[in-house]
Amino acid sequence: MDGLASLDQSARETALERFQIIQPCLEQDRSLSVIAKEAGIPYRTVHRWISRYRQFGLAGLARKPREDRGKRRALPPQLLEITEALALQSPPMPITAIHRRVCKVAEDIGSAPPSYDIVYQAVRRLPPGLLTLAHEGKKAYTAVFDLVHRREAERPNEIWQADHTLLDILLQRIDQTLCFPQLGSG
Repeated sequence: MDGLASLDQSARETALERFQIIQPCLEQDRSLSVIAKEAGIPYRTVHRWISRYRQFGLAGLARKPREDRGKRRALPPQLLEITEALALQSPPMPITAIHRRVCKVAEDIGSAPPSYDIVYQAVRRLPPGLLTLAHEGKKAYTAVFDLVHRREAERPNEIWQADHTLLDILLQRIDQTLCFPQLGSG
């Protein structure tokens, strides 16, 4: 761990607060269980703080920054395809069963097994229409997701429909001499 000087102000304050909690145990030999109960902190947490203080000093009490901060947690493409394929099987599998199978495949290919949350998010990102089609069939899909708009009437004459077609209109030039006699001659 780096020294206390390399930490930002909020990390130093956190380290000092934690030190004040464990200080009676270090200097006065007070019991860990009493200190944990008084502070309202789990016994295991106080024990971990003391061991980190003894190993790294005051800087060991600061919160470690996340290594994956700013990175998106995602499945590798091969595991994502397997996850989606398992989620689209019929009958639908529970996400816990999908997670177990994906972890098994990850171990087989030498990859790190994904967390349950990552598998859960991958399954939940699948479009609902695709899930309906895969699990319930085409009839259920068309009933919910089809774009056909059906109208039903509750009473007679509530809906009127009419079809229309554009007509081709042909105009012919009629020679005036044939159709109309000369007016005014005579």
